[in-house]
Amino acid sequence: MTHPLRLAVIGLGSMGLGMATSLLRAGHVTFGIDRNPDAQNRFAEAGGAPGDLTEVAGTLDAVVIVVLNAAQTETVLFGPDGVVPKLRNGAVVVACATVAPEFARAMEARCADHGVLYLDAPISGGSVKAAEGALSIMASGTPEAFAAARPVLDATAATVFALGDAAGAGSAMKAANQLLAGVHIAAMAEAMTFAMTQGIDPETFLDVIPKCAGTSWMLENRAPHIVAGDYTPHSSVDIWPKDLGIVLDIAKGVKFGAPLTAAALQQFLAASGSGLGLEDDAAVAKVYARNAGLTLPGQS
Repeated sequence: MTHPLRLAVIGLGSMGLGMATSLLRAGHVTFGIDRNPDAQNRFAEAGGAPGDLTEVAGTLDAVVIVVLNAAQTETVLFGPDGVVPKLRNGAVVVACATVAPEFARAMEARCADHGVLYLDAPISGGSVKAAEGALSIMASGTPEAFAAARPVLDATAATVFALGDAAGAGSAMKAANQLLAGVHIAAMAEAMTFAMTQGIDPETFLDVIPKCAGTSWMLENRAPHIVAGDYTPHSSVDIWPKDLGIVLDIAKGVKFGAPLTAAALQQFLAASGSGLGLEDDAAVAKVYARNAGLTLPGQS
């Protein structure tokens, strides 16, 4: 890196905070923005640059958007206090939320109207990899957007997949990833609770299955949460009705049947409707356990 960039990370949840910390560690001047003042204060205490986004926006080289969904992304970019009109020509927006491909294409076009570059850059890897600067990023955008965003990508990702020269392809790939991830979490919960009905305790399940063909990354990452009875949200239940809903909307648009996605979505909706929406997404296992009369670790 020849010189530190001036960056803002908007959205300091578990993923955004990790990315912002990785950017700081790489030597960039990084502003952390979140509607929760406690999150902003924690990042400032970690070395985040002080300043109001409205005041510093014109000096920024890049803005990294790590919010929940398309609506929040659009509000951050073009709402009443939207950042895009305040950015200088040639600045880049690195948009990391899971959104529909057509939304990413629309944001790219609107940014271009302001002379701002846009990289469609959804992320994968979880909060631990975000903090390590070791995410996988599924990115698409113009060569100019990639070039402007390269220092951000280098600081936050172990692997960057360059998927095309226009926005949309990155979000399409993320939708395919989320289809698998959501189905795998639901399948893990189903398999673990099924095993319990046969007298196999969760600890034994977790000891055996990761060494067998039925394992998955999601199983190995999420099943320990159930065994520990710890549902502190690293990725919450309520993310999945949104993400799997995006998958099904895309599928409907191309007349593609996705029955496994639909089945997994129903389990996450049941978990959210049971008041588990803000718990870790491994809490979908509680739906299976309740319906089968089972007691998971940590439950009385």
